[in-house]
Amino acid sequence: MSRIITLRDALNEAMSEEMRRDDSVFLMGEEVAQYNGAYKVSKGMLDEFGPERVIDTPIAELGFAGIGVGAAMNGLRPIVEFMTWNFAVLAFDQIVNNAAKTLSQSAGEFSCPIVFRGPSGAAGQLAQQHSQTFESWMANTPGLKVVSIIDPYDSKGLLKSAIRDNDPVCFMESEIMYGLKGEVPEEEYLVPIGLAAVRREGTDVTIVSYNKSTILANKAAEELAKEGISAEVIDLRTIRPLDYQTIVDSVKKTNRLVVVDEAWPFAGVSAEVAYEIQKYAFDYLDAPVTRVNSADTSLPYAPTLVEEYMPNAAKVIKAVKEVSYVK
Repeated sequence: MSRIITLRDALNEAMSEEMRRDDSVFLMGEEVAQYNGAYKVSKGMLDEFGPERVIDTPIAELGFAGIGVGAAMNGLRPIVEFMTWNFAVLAFDQIVNNAAKTLSQSAGEFSCPIVFRGPSGAAGQLAQQHSQTFESWMANTPGLKVVSIIDPYDSKGLLKSAIRDNDPVCFMESEIMYGLKGEVPEEEYLVPIGLAAVRREGTDVTIVSYNKSTILANKAAEELAKEGISAEVIDLRTIRPLDYQTIVDSVKKTNRLVVVDEAWPFAGVSAEVAYEIQKYAFDYLDAPVTRVNSADTSLPYAPTLVEEYMPNAAKVIKAVKEVSYVK
């Protein structure tokens, strides 16, 4: 049986269910315990699991990320919450140089089953240092798996899979989407890491996106349908490992590709997708791959400039029409 719950509650259920199932799982981070989480994702978990398994940390991302890595190497399964991935920059030494490399540096003797989770991307007028998108940063590191979610069903199933995974997983959420509602089953289920989802089927153009950009892609597809353009929308869900095959199969059908990526254009997820499609589906393309990214600059503060900076449905529609009219 399913019910409608928020993305916030879906993440809470995933962590709580895994902590009930496995005593080695615990949560740590800034304000996760007494305050019920900065975004209330961990609401009620301190009351159920106690202060030894739901742990408030100092404002010291490098320090508590390192404690998490050490705990994972010694048989526990930590969930490390960053209030935002922007703050996780301070912990990159632990994530990139320790968690990601533990398995290879130990010749397979030690694994590092840890989840680093929190919101990535812009959330309105939060200016330059609180609005960056980190999926491509983390996905550039061998040894890390990167998941980026927007759907409550996927959020629960993928977080449970991430907690059970023996590799370190970077789990990317969205600060402004925790209240998004969706249908989530009451019974146990998992969503496998490494598979994209076709959110909308179409025949004329493929739109690839992830995280909250998927909402833009769906809005654009709805408007395009009114003009007789059938767009297929793919939600990557996992950035590394990337599900190339689902994208290739779609492009073989539609012959056109637009990638919507909130990150900066240079060396990002959209660039990787474009490269792989020209490699594996070049003969099927009837137009160049087109990307819709944020502007190649730091995010301004003024609302008018934020609107100009960010991808939106209108920009996606414009890009689709550009590739649709190429002969």
